[in-house]
Amino acid sequence: MTTHVYWAPGRVNLIGEFTDLSGGPVLPVALDLGVRIEAAPADTIDLCSHELGGRARLAPDGTSLGHALEGWARYVEAVVTELALIGRPAVGLEGEITSTLPIGVGLSSSAALEVAVGLALCDVADFPLEPMQLAQVARQAEHRAVGVPCGILDQAASLLGRVGHATLLETASLAYEYVPLPEKIALVIIDSGISRRLESSGYGTRRDELARALGALDGLDPTGMTLSEIDKIAQANAIDPIARRRLHHVISDSERVYEVARLLRNPSAANLERLGEVFREGHESIRRDWEATTPETDLLVELAYENGAVAARQTGGGFGGAVVTLAWEKDAETYKNTLVDAYGGRADAVARAYICHASAGAGQL
Repeated sequence: MTTHVYWAPGRVNLIGEFTDLSGGPVLPVALDLGVRIEAAPADTIDLCSHELGGRARLAPDGTSLGHALEGWARYVEAVVTELALIGRPAVGLEGEITSTLPIGVGLSSSAALEVAVGLALCDVADFPLEPMQLAQVARQAEHRAVGVPCGILDQAASLLGRVGHATLLETASLAYEYVPLPEKIALVIIDSGISRRLESSGYGTRRDELARALGALDGLDPTGMTLSEIDKIAQANAIDPIARRRLHHVISDSERVYEVARLLRNPSAANLERLGEVFREGHESIRRDWEATTPETDLLVELAYENGAVAARQTGGGFGGAVVTLAWEKDAETYKNTLVDAYGGRADAVARAYICHASAGAGQL
């Protein structure tokens, strides 16, 4: 039986955190870290991973073979089930999963797994889907697997990536365009060492609080509104202070997405200086209005700027995880090591750092 290789990258979100929960824009980068599956058609679905530990065995249509699945295998089961619901023929798959993505850091390891599994299942069953169709399936699988009411950001970023570019995605319309990244700037991602699972964090609570504010807008689209307009409506409709802060964050961060895209398209010295200011504003908004940073990620952002970062902020689902920083390519290795050492002297956690590059999106290798 012929074995094929499927690859799906993780992602880091430059700016636009939680904005997809209100249909706002996001600016992710697909990374050269990801999930790889070597697999072939089979009678059942049987995927194992020595690296991640565990095994996913189930019928080709997603039904159980008599035992409950745990860990990453739940995502496999959910993807199979969601594909079956839209008509994928019941063709099995046997193979090995490997990953270079750290778990619980905020680089979308679960989305990359969902997308890679989806690609493999669709290929062996000759059931092609457009990228955004598969992204929607993977998003629904995330909710089915662990109950996380996530937006479309993670799965879309994994599928739409382009080498050397970020993807400006309008999550309401699913329209997207590519934004070039400056060649002299490196992506340096710092894992705070504080891991979290979205299903047990405050992510769902924040989403519900935002929904409370959106419901009070009486059907108005917040993505085209200014902060002052939002504040007037919030006062008139007596939106509670917590819900108002959540809404304030997603509206202000949507504006920051467009500004960052503009700055990256013309990376002059002045624009790169402003880029650092916008990232800092974004981090402060997550800390103050969304309330999802931690002392460790706050510290990492401060240390990043102290050690010469062009820009830095917390990325991902919050409540731990990673900080995304932009640093000068020529100094990236020294900067990375200095930052990790400085953090180790001031935090009760051990940081790990990754120098990354913008990758192509998911596909068959």
